[in-house]
This record gives sequence, C-alpha cells and structure tokens, in this order.
Amino acid sequence: MAANQTEYAADFSGVYVLRPTDVISVTVYREADLSLSDVTIGPDGEIAMPLLGAVPAAGQTAEQLAQQIEAGLNARFLRNADVAVNVVNYASHRVTVEGAVQTPGVYSFLPGTRLSGAIAMAEGPTRVAAREEIAVFRETPDGIAIAKFDYGAMQAGTMLDPVLAPGDRVVIGTDGLSQFWQDLLRTLPAFALFTNVNI
Repeated sequence: MAANQTEYAADFSGVYVLRPTDVISVTVYREADLSLSDVTIGPDGEIAMPLLGAVPAAGQTAEQLAQQIEAGLNARFLRNADVAVNVVNYASHRVTVEGAVQTPGVYSFLPGTRLSGAIAMAEGPTRVAAREEIAVFRETPDGIAIAKFDYGAMQAGTMLDPVLAPGDRVVIGTDGLSQFWQDLLRTLPAFALFTNVNI
C-alpha cells in the first residue's frame, strides 16, 4: 500500500460542467423541430441533435454547449441560430451514505452540496455513531482517494465541510469497513486532506 497526500480541488467552482447521465434541454428559438426537451448525455459524453447528429456535451458548460450547437447550425442550416441549454436533472450527482446513519442509501444532490448535506439527507448520525470518524472515498484520475472528517468540528466551523463530488462514498464510523481501510484511516489526520491510495 502506498499513499501520498494531495488536496483535490472542489468539484463545483460556480460554473457547472456537464457530465454523462445528466439530463438537459436544448432550445433552438423559432425552431421547435430542432429543440429537445429532455435529452440524456450518453456514456460517451454525447447527445444526438437533429441535423447535427452526435454532439459532444460532457466536459462543457451549458453555455459552451449552446455556442457549439449554434455554430454547427449556422455553418450549414440556419442564419443566426439562437440556442439555450439548461440542466433538467443532475443525474450524474449521486452520493452513497452508509454506516452509522439513520437512513443509509444512495442520494441525488445538487452541485455545490457539502458533506454535511449528504449526512443530513441520510437523516443524520445515529446516537451511537463515532462522529469523529467520517470517511469520504472519492474516485480521482489517480485512483481512489480518501479523507477523514470530524462531524462535530464541521458543525462548529473549525473543519472544512467539503463539497461533494459525483460518486463519493461517505461512511460514518469505520466499524463496517475492512481492516485494511480501518488501519489506513487510523494513520490519517482528520484535517480534510484527501490522500490518494494505490492498492
């Protein structure tokens, strides 16, 4: 096992970047036949647009995608196309909350939701929860990263309450984790720093 500590930037910077499985609407003003009310971004990151075919969507903001569609329509089919793209459902944003919480499960969240929000969606820690032992597992380009948080310190404002990333797994209390993860978490300080784990 090797671990190196890296602080990962928050997923939400104020401008949302589209992801596969998100549902969007595409409005081409004055061209109802070219508009889409609910279209899901596919696993390949694309949507199918009338006249244009496959259009890359994931990794762009809604405004950037609208500009791309406008450019494509103006180049071949329309003059002065006016396009708006809106997110209908942030379907890519799911967090798993498990361990000593009232209602464990998988929850949808809006961009910008913080760890305390995920715990609240699960109706809070149980009476016997080890509130100083909250583990967040996160997929990163370099593999799995993990950080340890103290719920009381977050509530008191003395510890960072991190922004959730799509696919995060939150575990309140470490008793349900394998011995490997329990041992690793004991070595980590609870100061909200994600540690990349190579296993």
